[in-house]
Amino acid sequence: MEIKRDKYLNDLIVRMNNGLVKVITGIRRCGKSYLMNNIFYDYLLKQGVDRYHIIKFAFDSADDLELIGEDFIELEKNNQKADPKKFMSYIKSCITDSDKYYLLLDEIQNLGSFESVLNGYLRKQNLDIFVTGSNSKFLSSDVLTEFEGRGDEIHILPLSFSEFYSAYEGTRDDAYEKYSMFGGLPLLFSMKTDEQKSRHLISQAEKVYIRDVIKRNGLRDSSDIRELLDVLASGISSFTNPSKLEATFKTVKQFSISRATIDKYIDYFIDSYLISKAKKYDVKGRKYIQTPFKLYFEDIGIRNARLGFRQIEPTHIMENIIYNELRYRGYEVDVGVVESRERENGKDVRKYYEIDFIATLGSKKYYIQSAYDIPSEEKWLQETKSFDKADDSFKKIVLVRNPVVTHNDEKGYLIISLLDFLTNANSLEL
Repeated sequence: MEIKRDKYLNDLIVRMNNGLVKVITGIRRCGKSYLMNNIFYDYLLKQGVDRYHIIKFAFDSADDLELIGEDFIELEKNNQKADPKKFMSYIKSCITDSDKYYLLLDEIQNLGSFESVLNGYLRKQNLDIFVTGSNSKFLSSDVLTEFEGRGDEIHILPLSFSEFYSAYEGTRDDAYEKYSMFGGLPLLFSMKTDEQKSRHLISQAEKVYIRDVIKRNGLRDSSDIRELLDVLASGISSFTNPSKLEATFKTVKQFSISRATIDKYIDYFIDSYLISKAKKYDVKGRKYIQTPFKLYFEDIGIRNARLGFRQIEPTHIMENIIYNELRYRGYEVDVGVVESRERENGKDVRKYYEIDFIATLGSKKYYIQSAYDIPSEEKWLQETKSFDKADDSFKKIVLVRNPVVTHNDEKGYLIISLLDFLTNANSLEL
């Protein structure tokens, strides 16, 4: 079964022949290699590119390494990288004319001096280069510095809900329940039972994702970093900061981690794409507030796995899914706060109202509230109070988990069902 990833395919298409190394990044198992080696490769063939002008090479493939005279087992055993001279000699033998060639290079970090090799290839007019990598170094968001400013990143998220649903056999509601529990790693579609999926995610979270963070940053393998990730998993959609987390460890976990260490670990998680930070934005002051902030997981299944699938709060999970969907659509996403001075008991008081998300893309800006249910007028007024206080012309939207007919209220606020939002790429334009 092939899951269409048209959004990312188009991201590759529009970058073709731009003179840069196209660097496909993302958390492990999110589908980077399949996108490049299958979906994009098939696109090139359909466009009439001769297959001999598409050079695919995977540096974790025994067969491919044999083509350049390398032994996969020996390299693994001795923790060595493929010889760049052998690889360049092979590529030279594949290029037999001056027509355009496409290099699709998988697990490029397993090639010795890969940065120098790729930078050298950029000088050749007839080469267009696409690469993926999955080790702890290559997962980092600072990967583009490896190519001296000549890299172009395409960041891949796990399956969006619409991508997931396109391959799911069942109703939208059933699909959402599975998605909100197990997330969007494509490999899960090959697993038949919930037990298989949960065991796989628990194993991956521990043996792949955390170990990558530890290895990349040269950390001592201790419980501290795991405990912190679990605390962050428990607190998605809530404002936090290193000071608050330090206090949590002292009172709940009964041991101490310094604020500096917590801040450093959070940066490590962000760099490796395990989590993403949403900054706090003062709507009326038009400025960012550095702390507190919110943290969301790149994949909700990994988040749930870290908690043993025991802490499944629908409202918080819904918010995480909305956050990732907005990022998938290309928006910069912040958390808004609106300051208001009000009269209470004869005194002027300062109050703050939260806007769950401020989504910005170019000149477009949307204020979005996430509401699992709105059973009463009182709840509606509570959810839209921050919109009232913002008092500006940007479009204001409330996403509701329970089924609703898309409509505008008397103030012009748009109400959309969550599933309609997730399955309609143009839903914010309604």
